[in-house]
Amino acid sequence: MNISLNWLKQYIEIQESPETISSLLTGCGLEVESIEPFESVKGGLRGLVVGHVLETSRHPNADRLTVCKVDLGSGQVSQIVCGAPNVAAGQKVIVAVPGTVIHPAKGEPFEIKKSKIRGEASEGMICAQDEIGLGDDHSGIMVLNDDAQPGESVVKHFPVELDLVLSIGLTPNRSDAASHIGVARDLRAVINTNGNRKADLMMPDLSGFSAPALKQIIEVHVEDTDCIRYAGVHIKGVKVGPSPSWLQNRLKAIGLNPINNIVDITNYVLHETGQPLHAFDASHITGGKVLVKKLPAGTVFTTLDGVERKLNGQELMICDEQGAMCMAGIFGGLYSGVSEATTEVFLESACFSPVSVRKSSKHHGLKTDASFRFERGSDPEMVLYALKRAALLIAEIAGGQATSNITDHYPQPVAWKTFTLRASTIKRITGIDMEPGVVMGILGNLDIRVVKEHDDVGQGHSIWRCELP
Repeated sequence: MNISLNWLKQYIEIQESPETISSLLTGCGLEVESIEPFESVKGGLRGLVVGHVLETSRHPNADRLTVCKVDLGSGQVSQIVCGAPNVAAGQKVIVAVPGTVIHPAKGEPFEIKKSKIRGEASEGMICAQDEIGLGDDHSGIMVLNDDAQPGESVVKHFPVELDLVLSIGLTPNRSDAASHIGVARDLRAVINTNGNRKADLMMPDLSGFSAPALKQIIEVHVEDTDCIRYAGVHIKGVKVGPSPSWLQNRLKAIGLNPINNIVDITNYVLHETGQPLHAFDASHITGGKVLVKKLPAGTVFTTLDGVERKLNGQELMICDEQGAMCMAGIFGGLYSGVSEATTEVFLESACFSPVSVRKSSKHHGLKTDASFRFERGSDPEMVLYALKRAALLIAEIAGGQATSNITDHYPQPVAWKTFTLRASTIKRITGIDMEPGVVMGILGNLDIRVVKEHDDVGQGHSIWRCELP
């Protein structure tokens, strides 16, 4: 599991070095296996500077090449041979000076060197978008605004996000930590226990969420107990398009490719909260009904990857009146997902049986970020929080608004787990004789509720009866 340090800082103030954070997390059971750098643009645009094209002339030995005199600041004028059709005098351009290693959008990095091109000296390269990893356009060189100053770093005009990514070897029993907020919670407990400073968990504010108290546009019918909780909201007026750079960078840092703003938001909230979500194109839900049920063995379902899969009859499916739309908790269908033409979505947030998801995932050989979390047991109490969080982001980024209140099917709320914790057990396992106040502080930082505290008569040890979601 990958955790972005920049992303983690949204939920907890971090003053410690990355190495210290790694040690603290490893010490509390979240083993950090590596720390890797991330740059939103490969190479970080290092060595790229603004150049001012002073004059141009046709290359004497090549009709399609142009010899340019380029001001690189501090009185330095370099001659650069350029093959782009749109280069012209007066432009502010991006120049890779000799010694710069550039990272193209496709292909391997390479170093710029002084050279001769068809007999003319060339001291650098005037760059197109795809040549420096800023996009895929190769139709011509990039032209900057007139206020760009010769010699200044291009990073000033195209900010690069630098991040560090912690790779955590998450054990199967730690589903609570399968998210940035989950990791932040553990880190808060460790920092506060060390006593050097006070750290607070900063949860995203949901107070801005609102939905009209109207009849549900999409009805939900849950027909199988393998669905523990199912919530959804209809959102209209969305405009599907690319995500903003901050959202793309968050996903890229942990190894995910941005797709579009709606799908990216569901992935973002999953890795933020640990709660998987799914967005359906609401206009493709036949009959205006979502049916959570199992289908007969032998039913053919085409998943998002275009593969036709024959169901064994044990898979929990999300259906409409016409048929299957999604394999619950595992993988979406080819025809029900969000596309560029989508203007309304039905946003799903649910809790499915870990056993059901594990069996279906194994049977079909499908391992996804969603199944990873559902198989380990997701928190039903996080269902509504994640749904509202995603709905707010959709409103902010894609312009959508909820058209009716949230549907929440939760017939048998899951009780908090209770357990007894003894000071003598803590000492036996850790070798540390902790003060009761320290134990209470750690439990509170982990969102574990102490419902009763008393002493073990005659043993001189405290006993705590605790509850956790």
